[in-house]
Amino acid sequence: MARLQFSLSLFFVIFPLILHVGVSKTLKRDVKALNEIKASLGWRVLYAWVGDDPCGDGDLPPWSGVTCSTQGDYRVVTELEVYAVSIVGPFPVAVTNLLDLTRLDLHNNKLTGPIPSQIGRLKRLRILNLRWNKLQDVIPPEIGELKSLTHLYLSFNNFKGEIPKELANLPELRYLYLQENRFSGRIPAELGNLKSLRQLDLGNNHFVGTIRELIRIEGCFPALRNLYLNNNYLTGGIPSQLANLANLEILYLSHNKMSGVVPPTIAHIPRLTYLYLDHNQFSGGIADAFYKHPFMKEMYIDGNSFRTGVKPIGIHKVLEVSDADFLV
Repeated sequence: MARLQFSLSLFFVIFPLILHVGVSKTLKRDVKALNEIKASLGWRVLYAWVGDDPCGDGDLPPWSGVTCSTQGDYRVVTELEVYAVSIVGPFPVAVTNLLDLTRLDLHNNKLTGPIPSQIGRLKRLRILNLRWNKLQDVIPPEIGELKSLTHLYLSFNNFKGEIPKELANLPELRYLYLQENRFSGRIPAELGNLKSLRQLDLGNNHFVGTIRELIRIEGCFPALRNLYLNNNYLTGGIPSQLANLANLEILYLSHNKMSGVVPPTIAHIPRLTYLYLDHNQFSGGIADAFYKHPFMKEMYIDGNSFRTGVKPIGIHKVLEVSDADFLV
């Protein structure tokens, strides 16, 4: 009996230790960073941020919007998704201490001020979604250091200045959304070196220059499917070299100051489906090849100086951005 009591006592001493060893601790760096954010911003999500450990502690679950993974003997924060909760205030610089982040989604809040230059520390970041905020100033060139980035959403803010050429240093970038800001200057041709880029949306800004300047690099934009340049101050004509963008499906040039004739070579883009030329200063005619294109669903030409008899294709619909466009 004495031996049994000793064994049971030993069991109750050792078993909790075994359980404790089996549970990874959260890296102190990440705990400190998220608690700094929790203390400084007063986010509405805080009612679900219970306890001191963002990855969960004992019976406490991980904080809402926080995803952790185990690396060796520790847990690290790999995703932070806190959106549409009316976060007010400057971009939380402490986020840039979460060095293992692969996704940062703070969209549809009320963040103000600039993106801090320390954003370049997040070397593993693949998705950066800050759209629908009130962020200001210029895009920090340090974003060009995020070599793993595939999705960059900065649309619907108050950014200004030029697009930094450093964005061309993102080899994995597939989606670049900068529409609905106050960007100005010329669009850097270096963006054409983004071999993986599928969608480029620069609509509703203050860009100047010509499309010829944008596509001057040989072999540019090899994977580009959708190009939105609408509602800017672009001038000049449509260069015939644009037909070299063989994967293009949507070309949206509405509401600029472009002029000249529409080159027939554009009709040879194999999968061109939507062509928006309205509200420019184009003239002349439209080649028959556009009307015979097997994929063309819409060609909108209103608000130009085309000769009499030139007709649109399909029924024009205003292109609207929805959350479905951002699913990743």
